[in-house]
Amino acid sequence: MALFLLGCGLHAAVIEVDCNDVCGKIRPLHGVNNGPLNFGQIVDLSECYRQIRVPLVRLHDCEWPSPEVVDIHAVFPCLDGDPDDPASYRFSQTDDYIRAIVDTGAQIVYRLGESIETGRIKQHVHPPADYQKWTQVCLGIIRHYSEGWANGFRYDIRYWEIWNEPENRPNMWSGTDQDYYRLYAAAAKQIKSRFPALKVGGPSIGDPGKLVANRLEPSPFLKGFLDFCRTNKVPLDFFSWHTYSDDPHVYLLKARALRKLLDEKGFHNTEMHLNEWNFLPDNDWTAISLAGQGIGRQKWFERIGGAEGAAFAAYVLMDLQDSPVDAANYYSGDINLFGMFNRYGVPRKNFYAMKAISMLLETPHRVHSAEGVPGQWIACAGMNPEKTRLSVLISWFRSAEQEIELRVKHLPCDRSSWELFILDAENDLMPVRSGTSKSDEISIAHPTPAPTVLFLRVEKNG
Repeated sequence: MALFLLGCGLHAAVIEVDCNDVCGKIRPLHGVNNGPLNFGQIVDLSECYRQIRVPLVRLHDCEWPSPEVVDIHAVFPCLDGDPDDPASYRFSQTDDYIRAIVDTGAQIVYRLGESIETGRIKQHVHPPADYQKWTQVCLGIIRHYSEGWANGFRYDIRYWEIWNEPENRPNMWSGTDQDYYRLYAAAAKQIKSRFPALKVGGPSIGDPGKLVANRLEPSPFLKGFLDFCRTNKVPLDFFSWHTYSDDPHVYLLKARALRKLLDEKGFHNTEMHLNEWNFLPDNDWTAISLAGQGIGRQKWFERIGGAEGAAFAAYVLMDLQDSPVDAANYYSGDINLFGMFNRYGVPRKNFYAMKAISMLLETPHRVHSAEGVPGQWIACAGMNPEKTRLSVLISWFRSAEQEIELRVKHLPCDRSSWELFILDAENDLMPVRSGTSKSDEISIAHPTPAPTVLFLRVEKNG
């Protein structure tokens, strides 16, 4: 990163983009957790989901904290019921929930299991009394949404995930490691036997282990799970993991380390899904404990949904472009406190970070841009196939520099117009400057105190 002294006395970071240096494709990794129907269907975020073209929706903690959709207990309420009898299932509310997602154009990861339970008394996060029967219920759900069984549908739901964070005890699982391994094996083998074209995976682990010199020391749970699957020849089409952090660069490092671990264990063809992630202010979970309630909790969630969280989200999604992650799901897309909307359905700043990513994806042919400073700022640029539009996205998450000079060279035209959009504490990805160029280069200097997201759009004239 080159630095020079401006006349006003501020240091500026010079960010260069070279349109001649094409270096791959920009991938749509801005999936989310949970669908657009919320609050008993009086909040419908479908148009916003379409606007940002959400590629993938994972179904976990849907309508939390009182989930009445998706979860096994919500769909199959009586454990004494017959899994082969359509009358044992209560599909209607989940049908509406999933239909709304499908109508936005998004794909789905259906998490088979239960949502998190933070209360003192746990109702549903226990190992099933009968693994075989639980698996038959899962097969009934898959049949309903894939084959039209029980007045169902023929949706293309490719991914079926078995449980969520079974190492997160007691909020997600009251059993042992081995209890989960056996449940996963029973369900995964039968799902693949009955539906070989579908992809089954897990364990959606919240604590995969510790990074040490860019290698992962896997947690005992993860090591045991991978060894169990390999020894017992259990299908693992996709491996899912979670991380919350205040360092946006850690996701890329963990993804590379996890990919190396999977390959070392023999899971070369297993996809990698980072299917829960978000900004964790100060790396501190206190705000969501009883001790953290009140104004401290409010400010904590405001940081997640505000300019800081937005710059964080944009940074991660650009950094993941150079990772082995195959799919990702931000937690969350709905009106959850971690979500992109408030309880009234009003977009928060983190929604506009996703909108910036979707705007970048309109120019999917990636071109070289400055590498950035890990954990501080990052840039990504792309052109459309016709070479009539260039997009540059910059996340200025944490940096001492107060101004950016953006230099674009080798534009494929001699005449162009440009527009600069800003996402910060005052602006929701609003256009703030525009101009024209009569050469194949553009240079724009702009004051940019962190945290800020900038988006530059350049269009060919004539």
